[in-house]
Amino acid sequence: MPEPTMPDDLVRLWRLRNGPRLGRPAELDIDRVVDTAVRLADEGGLVAATLPKIAAALSVTPMSLYRHIGSKEELIGLMADAAMGPAPDCSSEATAEPNAHHATGGTATRGDATESASPAWRPALREWAVAQSEVFRRRPWLAQLPVTGPPRGPNAIAWMDAGLRALRETGLDWAAKIGVITVVGGYVRQAFTLDRQLAESRGAANVDERQALRRYVRELTAVVDAGRFPDVTALLGSGLFESVPDAPESADQDFAFGLDLVLDGVAAAVER
Repeated sequence: MPEPTMPDDLVRLWRLRNGPRLGRPAELDIDRVVDTAVRLADEGGLVAATLPKIAAALSVTPMSLYRHIGSKEELIGLMADAAMGPAPDCSSEATAEPNAHHATGGTATRGDATESASPAWRPALREWAVAQSEVFRRRPWLAQLPVTGPPRGPNAIAWMDAGLRALRETGLDWAAKIGVITVVGGYVRQAFTLDRQLAESRGAANVDERQALRRYVRELTAVVDAGRFPDVTALLGSGLFESVPDAPESADQDFAFGLDLVLDGVAAAVER
């Protein structure tokens, strides 16, 4: 039986050669196209990385890009894999010293007190999650890309491998390990997206987080009925929203708290 033909887009994604390269290197190649697209997205978001704008930045015609990419959708996949960059080393040896303090931007969390007593997988998986969050902070446009399937490119596979390596000694089966890194990665992406959307909303209203929350309490207190919503009424009167830290610290605390909850769930699965 003949071997199946490798899809062209996979060949391009992994930069594989279909045959020997003869003559002078081409002035334009897939790496230049992808690097330019990522640079434009970094500078101006996805709207800045359209095919016409990429072509203009390279001083070529938009149609000439199709010699190196199969479609606009394929270019998005190439950009996503390139932009994620190399995966961190999240083996238990590399994370023997807990890094929860770094994970929250220097803010103490429950993880600081418990991480040193945790099994090796927990600081390793935490570091994996934090590293993803840092990528999203550097490149917010990445979180806007649709998820179209499992990891496929070399960088994405490296991140997947790093997550699985963090869980190597847990005793979880393969299905559970995939489930864990999917849930943890999904939390990181959603936490970043929520924080960014809230920040953009506050920016549009020209208010900071404290001002937005105080307005929220004031407006909701006027309409929420204590008989119908007793616990929300108690929350609004608790003073919680009056003691919000500065925005970066608040976001770091929220992220670390949520990540601890997710990791606690993983721990429960490991201990079964």
